[in-house]
Amino acid sequence: MRALLIILRLGIKEIYSLARDPVLMGLIIYTFSVSVYTVADGVETELRDAAIAIVDEDDSVLSHRLRGAFLPPYFKPPVIIDIADVDKGLDSGTYTFVLDIPANFELDVQRGRLPAVQLNVDATAMTIAGNGAGYITSIVEQEVARFTSRAEPEADAAAALQIRVKYNPNLEAVWFNAVMEVVNNIIVMAVILSGAAVIREREHGTIEHLLVMPVTAVEIMISKIWANGLVIVTAALLSLELVVHRGLGVPLTGSIPLFALGASVFLFSVTALGVMLSTFTRSMPQFALLSIPVIVVLHLLSGSQTPLESMPKTLQWIMQLSPATHFVRFSQAVIYRDAPITLIWPELAIMFVTGCLFFMMALSRFRIAMGTR
Repeated sequence: MRALLIILRLGIKEIYSLARDPVLMGLIIYTFSVSVYTVADGVETELRDAAIAIVDEDDSVLSHRLRGAFLPPYFKPPVIIDIADVDKGLDSGTYTFVLDIPANFELDVQRGRLPAVQLNVDATAMTIAGNGAGYITSIVEQEVARFTSRAEPEADAAAALQIRVKYNPNLEAVWFNAVMEVVNNIIVMAVILSGAAVIREREHGTIEHLLVMPVTAVEIMISKIWANGLVIVTAALLSLELVVHRGLGVPLTGSIPLFALGASVFLFSVTALGVMLSTFTRSMPQFALLSIPVIVVLHLLSGSQTPLESMPKTLQWIMQLSPATHFVRFSQAVIYRDAPITLIWPELAIMFVTGCLFFMMALSRFRIAMGTR
């Protein structure tokens, strides 16, 4: 009971100390409000207002139908250019796509030949280029199919594929970006706040006060972990409700209490990692330089930006040791698919086990750095 009271009082002291730090408080508020809103609303992966030009060497009914098939909001009105202006338009960035319709295109289609339509793409705009090429291919194939079906009776398809999307039926990127931005910010702030808590004690000279008190290294570490974890969980839940749900209009179909439980388990492991990193440094600039590569790896390879399955096999196995990988899976399952705890408990268990390992390593380093028991 005495140890619990000490941990509680030290944690409350930690929260008061954090509240009196205007830089960190401003960083927390910005990270879970402005940052979430601007990234989720400003970064789009779907095609929108793409600049397209068409070289019409056929000037036929079919080519005119293709010219009129590229409609907003996916494309800007197509610009008809000469073939000599293709390279200039792509090099200057005026057009992202240039579609070249060859001469005798309609005649070759009517005779059953397979004429080639050339699509030139400015691949420096990587996301738009990949998605747009798929859109344009589908549009050309559909228009040619409609044109040829006028002359030949359309055969009934042997099977029809019906695609239904349960979450985010319109596939709006903001729905995915908003939640994943909150998850990514939890990862970043967990490392920064916990490490900064130790560095702040050292820079302000209050760590010596703790060392002469009748407290142990375990009690000091646990108090910092629960205090900073509580601040981050609270900020993340407020961000989900006020910024993601109300501000961006993203429905939260999953269980928020279950998400809070998973975030708490995850923060137990990552805040311990932050404390361990802080023991290798003696100032805030050193800690910032050391934490940057750790945060980048956790952020980019956790599966929130790109699917884990698309990474090399060896890297996939290595990232199974990262609690961030399992937290991203947990968050996507709970928020996107409304998964119950009976399905995602393995992710919670793995995060807890890795948290215990990080805690033991951090405690060992903390004792050595502070010269305490």
